[in-house]
Amino acid sequence: MELTSLTILEAGRLLRRGEVSAVELTESVLDRIVAVDNQVRAFLTLTPELALEQARAADERLTAARRSGEGDLPALLGIPMAVKDVLCTEGVPTTCGSRILEGFLPPYDATVVARLEQAGYVLLGKTNTDEFAMGSSTENSAYFPTRNPWDLSRVPGGSSGGSAAAVAAHEALGALGTDTGGSVRQPAALCGVVGLKPTYGRVSRYGLVAFASSLDQVGTLTRDVADSALLLSIIAGHDAQDSTCVDLPVPNYLEALSPEIAGLRIGVPEEYFGPGMDPGVEATVREALGQLEALGARLERVSLPHTSYALPVYYLIAPAEASSNLARYDGVKYGHAAPGADELWELYKRTRGEGFGAEVKRRIMLGTYALSAGYYDAFYLKAQKVRTLIRQDFDRAFEKVDVLAAPTSPTVAFPIGARVEDPLQMYLSDIYTLSLNLAGLCGISVPCGFADGLPVGLQILGRAFDEATILRVAYAYEQSTPWHTCHPSLSVGQGADPAGC
Repeated sequence: MELTSLTILEAGRLLRRGEVSAVELTESVLDRIVAVDNQVRAFLTLTPELALEQARAADERLTAARRSGEGDLPALLGIPMAVKDVLCTEGVPTTCGSRILEGFLPPYDATVVARLEQAGYVLLGKTNTDEFAMGSSTENSAYFPTRNPWDLSRVPGGSSGGSAAAVAAHEALGALGTDTGGSVRQPAALCGVVGLKPTYGRVSRYGLVAFASSLDQVGTLTRDVADSALLLSIIAGHDAQDSTCVDLPVPNYLEALSPEIAGLRIGVPEEYFGPGMDPGVEATVREALGQLEALGARLERVSLPHTSYALPVYYLIAPAEASSNLARYDGVKYGHAAPGADELWELYKRTRGEGFGAEVKRRIMLGTYALSAGYYDAFYLKAQKVRTLIRQDFDRAFEKVDVLAAPTSPTVAFPIGARVEDPLQMYLSDIYTLSLNLAGLCGISVPCGFADGLPVGLQILGRAFDEATILRVAYAYEQSTPWHTCHPSLSVGQGADPAGC
């Protein structure tokens, strides 16, 4: 039995029965990281000592529970996981993939991290990310690019590429990511894992280092849908420390999973099958739609007519919010401070010039321009009005159907370096994921096959706070196909042969 290939739920059952210890499981995953992460580069920071300390504590509790007959144990007790390096972890470096926060040690945990700790998880380390989550390939990290485990010459997607690659390469049983314009779902699709973006407000953003506050949402990356349902049940729920976090009951998402979707209405947006999509991706997704129909779902064509505006709207709103959020990095309170500055403005200029990378600077300038006097009404305000139209498109579609199904990404993973000099082509990587963030709705990407030897993702989109339904549809599809059982061989080339299918 390969411990590193277990799902969270499988590992949890073994731990509770005493068939494996938390230390054995954690050591197995740490050994896997040592063996493959020099190739994949999924982690920015590793915490092996902390992980083994937490694993030993988990074993003590598991042993005591077996002796006493205690059955109500924390859901993640002894499970080794990873956290994207934009979420604060007390005493563990949180850099956001940026030199400006190099060496920063947060004095507190993000709410989602605290909830994982309460559930008994084991922290393996912090995963690589595009700087301040601004990117679609993890090439914008100030430290190094992460590589796709299916083909080490290709990107893993972004900005949660480190978390997606860690799960795909069996360097973690699950991971947290964040999704501002597709940054959980797109890397999940490119790495052949499951990526869940909850509804805006379902999960607390307290302790998430802000990129675009009205768009950011914490999500999960896992090997299968059941693990996503479990993690969402743990991290979701009201948090008084986040005013945008909604006070609604959290369903038992695991209990909502069912292979039965007969009669469910699934909308297929015509705008999500447009120019620029790889033919192999389209064929694979069309086949997945046919499988949903074979399971008894009713497919219906729907239109989201303002989809073509999502990209320009996003790249006005997100940079505008980023320009405001990133103004706090000035070399005074924390993070990098340029040495030798004689006056305050010189300190600001040199600190930000040295600390921020090219993409972050580009977005700060775009956002500052959009918010500047004389341009606010023409750009930012107009973008917010079109954002409302995009949300209304979804509202009308959901009057007719229960969920929407579409490709997650228009292409498979592209070669490292192929789009670095062409920002527009890089931005188009998220063309099918941006709208969901602008509308504040929920979505999940699930593996649906391969094109050119590389993974393809099927995206299920749902109404606000209806994560249970998208999880149910994704689970039904997953259980009727072999794709979630596939794993990469970590070979370099034009695509790795799927193993374990």
